Amino acid sequence: MGLKTKDKAAEAPPLLPTLKSVPFLRDAPPRALKAAEDHTKYFGLPGGWQLFGPGEPSDQIYFVLSGSLGAFRVGANGKMELLGHIRAGEPVGEMSMIAGEPHENAVFALRDTELLSMSRQGFMNLVKSDPQILERLTRVIMIRMRQARKKTGRSSEPRVFGLVAASPTIDLKQRARTLSTELQGMGMRVAIVGEEAVGMPATYFDELEMRNDIVLLLSTLGDTPWFKMTQRHSDRIWLFARADARPSKPLLPDDPSPARQFRLVDLVLLHHGGERQVTSTSEWMEASEATRVFHWNQMDQNDARRLARTMSGKSVGLVMSGGGARAYAHIGVIKALREANCPIDFVGGASMGAIVGAALACGWDDEEIHRRIYKAFVETNPLSDYRLPVVGLVKGHKVDARLKEHFGDRLIEDLPTPFFAVSTNLTQGTFKVHTQGLMRDALRATISLPGILPPVVSQRQVLVDGAVLNNFPVDVMREAHRGRIIGVDVAAAPEGLSADDFVNPPGFFGWTMKHGFKSAPPIANLLMRAATVSINPNQHRSLTDILIVPELKGIELRDWKEYEPAVEEGYLSMKEALADLKGPLAGIIRGNAAATAD
Repeated sequence: MGLKTKDKAAEAPPLLPTLKSVPFLRDAPPRALKAAEDHTKYFGLPGGWQLFGPGEPSDQIYFVLSGSLGAFRVGANGKMELLGHIRAGEPVGEMSMIAGEPHENAVFALRDTELLSMSRQGFMNLVKSDPQILERLTRVIMIRMRQARKKTGRSSEPRVFGLVAASPTIDLKQRARTLSTELQGMGMRVAIVGEEAVGMPATYFDELEMRNDIVLLLSTLGDTPWFKMTQRHSDRIWLFARADARPSKPLLPDDPSPARQFRLVDLVLLHHGGERQVTSTSEWMEASEATRVFHWNQMDQNDARRLARTMSGKSVGLVMSGGGARAYAHIGVIKALREANCPIDFVGGASMGAIVGAALACGWDDEEIHRRIYKAFVETNPLSDYRLPVVGLVKGHKVDARLKEHFGDRLIEDLPTPFFAVSTNLTQGTFKVHTQGLMRDALRATISLPGILPPVVSQRQVLVDGAVLNNFPVDVMREAHRGRIIGVDVAAAPEGLSADDFVNPPGFFGWTMKHGFKSAPPIANLLMRAATVSINPNQHRSLTDILIVPELKGIELRDWKEYEPAVEEGYLSMKEALADLKGPLAGIIRGNAAATAD
């Protein structure tokens, strides 16, 4: 049965048996299906083609017979964002049809897809004959609305992964078997399919999905029918490449497949031996147009487990807010998570939360994190090189020196743990997500409180502290992965300002003569509070699976010496939350603890 566009006639199967085969309509009486038959049409939609777009009128409901659809919306950055998958047997377009309003989002075929379209009149005929259909549809709508709010849910997970080797020298079967073993250890059913499936009909792949939780399609890059099929039938493409090699350009041939069209491509760089050989990550990312990069050292089982958790939707992301010295609490949180064998597969943050997150992403153990953070921020104040302000109260030289000392020339894309930092782009009035480039540059931007530290200028864009627009970037983490999210919010309450400091204040020289150069003038507290006063304490908190808000009473943004009490409070808060933890995240932690013990 060849697939054609919805605008062309396709060879239709008998409609009544086909309607009966739709799970959603399986229990409908024959008279109800007969009433809708004359208002129902069959058609095929090739992968990458649009079913409907935002703003288009809605006068019908669709049922997926085979294949898969994806619901997309235009994100804040102007790019198409995948909201979720609509798989065989599920309805689509139901909310807009019932409301009688235009579609809000776009729906595309993620692979060759067969559908039934039923007009509003046909659906009303169904409901009149079988009112329970409306009840079942209402449940579907409520579930989807709930998933859309949380942007989680099993239906939103990719299930078919195209594993593509950039070179025939890569043993893709061995890597796939390793991933399969890890996935099966998580209770997942896995199928590995190679070139022997070339030419198989769409229903073959539907059956694979129904029988398995994860399907791995193995292919080698090249102009072959199977490679083209792999791209067309995959929810996501994972491109495997050697970390010590360089890509050819262009790397991937032009292809209209959904995975390519919507940039659903990840890069897996393979490292051989005991050490990571990172030479060309950015080149591989540019050549493949990958949205994420993972590093897989064959000697490190944790890398394989991270990839398996990411595939299965069981990865764990840690998001840490800014909060000046209060961000020391993040160090205690990390210690408690490690003691509990909780995996941390993705990490990100803003301001000082990004600093601590970067330490974690570098692979430092608890002792090294403590030593470096303590040396950089506690032993001496990095914001003590005051000057008469032109663009900042301090020169920033000490901050620059500390960032270079501890993070050197590390590139974000080369880190063993995927990491991001958020800064505020004053030129464009938006926040910027740093996922590539020199880590120290990204960190310098995310901690540049306006008026205190001079801003960072990158490509003629003025970047300042991430706390100004997005101090708790859980939304960014939610876009980075579909797993669970632990959020730690240490944003300070509006305290710490003394009105007495602003009544008849002395001049700069009068202040320094009385207090010396090592004591910050009141303008420092004023600017720090002004930069963070707009922080919404509830922003993005609902997107977390577990939220930690340490009680850091008496510790203000600039209390850099309050290291031990802040770390201890973070540790105790996380320990308490873990003790009462239930649900999927608790299962992930138990599974990781068992795998680590083995």
